[in-house]
Amino acid sequence: MYYPEPISKLIDSFTKLPGIGPKTAVRLAFFVLNMKEDDVLDFAKALVSAKRELTHCTNCGHITDQDPCSICQDTQRDEALVCVVQDPKDVIAMEKMKEFNGRYHVLHGAISPMDGIGPEDINVPSLINRLKDESIKELILATNPNIEGEATAMYISRLVKPSGLKITRIAHGLPMGGDLEYADEVTLSKALEGRREL
Repeated sequence: MYYPEPISKLIDSFTKLPGIGPKTAVRLAFFVLNMKEDDVLDFAKALVSAKRELTHCTNCGHITDQDPCSICQDTQRDEALVCVVQDPKDVIAMEKMKEFNGRYHVLHGAISPMDGIGPEDINVPSLINRLKDESIKELILATNPNIEGEATAMYISRLVKPSGLKITRIAHGLPMGGDLEYADEVTLSKALEGRREL
């Protein structure tokens, strides 16, 4: 179907988002056209602001608008516990349950030889550097329970184990092939409680 160029560009932009197919993209584009101009400008500003003003914490790798992030700055958190996750959205999922009071380390991905992603392509070197801090006593591996997440957890475990640091893996209260961000608080809580040493 023919659309004027501005609408076509808007539809194409929406289809680049995950989970948005052509029909949904058309519906969203026409929804935006019916919005008040001020609301559209606020929406556009929010997109630009998120892209320009957010960065990654130099300590843990979480998304933040200040460096270090608020979690790393929180002196009430247990510095002896570091929970390793794949993505910033996993930190948000863990924080929703309000039971973990340690720190985080965000890998920004997982090892996936099929996709050409090795340990050097994710945030593993900075994790190893961080572990030189003697206050860290336990490393909790909370990567996703899929092939890539398991491979990443095993790689980190084998790399760190000789140092004598306690290494645990969250329990499999999460379904295989699932992602942390979609798990409910109870499932995440049980998975964290049932973590085991590797």
